[in-house]
Amino acid sequence: MAIDTHAHYFPPALLDMLEGEARALGVSFVKHPPLCQCALHFEHGLELRPFPAKLIEPLPARLIAMDQARIERQVLSAWADAFGYGLPKDKGATWHRRLNVALAEVAAAHPDRFSLLASVPLPHAAEAAEELRFAMRELGAVGAVLCTNVEEVNLGDIQLDEFWSAVQELDAGVLLHPAAPRQGTGRAGRFGLAQIAQYTYDTTLCVGSLIFNGVLDRFPKLRLLTCHGGGTYPYLAGRFDIMHQRTDRKAMGNVAQFPPSHYLGRFYYDTILHEPRALRFLAEEVGLSQIVIGTDYSFPPADDDPLDTLRRARFSPAEVEMIANANPRRLFPQLGAAGAVMPGPRSSPDARGRRPASTTRGRT
Repeated sequence: MAIDTHAHYFPPALLDMLEGEARALGVSFVKHPPLCQCALHFEHGLELRPFPAKLIEPLPARLIAMDQARIERQVLSAWADAFGYGLPKDKGATWHRRLNVALAEVAAAHPDRFSLLASVPLPHAAEAAEELRFAMRELGAVGAVLCTNVEEVNLGDIQLDEFWSAVQELDAGVLLHPAAPRQGTGRAGRFGLAQIAQYTYDTTLCVGSLIFNGVLDRFPKLRLLTCHGGGTYPYLAGRFDIMHQRTDRKAMGNVAQFPPSHYLGRFYYDTILHEPRALRFLAEEVGLSQIVIGTDYSFPPADDDPLDTLRRARFSPAEVEMIANANPRRLFPQLGAAGAVMPGPRSSPDARGRRPASTTRGRT
């Protein structure tokens, strides 16, 4: 049985709440008849495509699919395209609190099957740090999920040192997830090219911005998980290095202390490559200890049988166990040792993250 570090869910209960409260959050809840699909439109102009069916499926259906894929636990994150980073600061903070509380309720209902990653209101570093502290200390989150760009600005180009400090303080793993919420336009608008190439491109730009802006040097204890095998970073490491060597680093603001390939082992990488030879290359390039299972469950490129993927890549049983179980627990220490009972939230929050006064101190 495996731990899936990259899976998405948007609880139906949250959709029910949004029908009544969405506008106060800067969000419009839009229905698309006749298929009863729904979508979110944000007040800053972002209009998302309708929710994929698996993203909002009933939990019993998801649990059956997990059992069929031999997934013991999903580390859930919300839909990255719906993070609404363009919302005003106050509305953004409230929006992410709603997302986190909704996922916490799912994890609390099935503590042996689900954990959650907290989303945070970027680009506001102080508010993001506050929400991460709340989610990990009060909701039982095991880490954070961030988009690789914030309103099309690379993550490493944003001043987030206060947030990165909190990540280290809390010993949190972070999933870096690409986002392309304005799909259907531009050169990647057809043939699934957004899923094939745009997301991996977005991850690669994010990784480069974090390295060249010195984020990994200033925060040496960060544990960052990159999606889809790290984008193209592991495969373009040589080109990263040659441009680091041959460009005017001072003029470009490149403050990385080492060549970019030096940081390959600083990131974690999920297994969603759909090509055994590429997965073998990735393990050889970055080290087996940095590979974790990710399925991207809910979306079309998902890996429906990740353990078979590892076997087709000719990993030994011991290596499969490492990728499927040991590595995720190093990435997210709050998952605990194998067989340990996962701690839950201090008490069951309501839809706004509030708790009964009698249970606000200590664990129940």
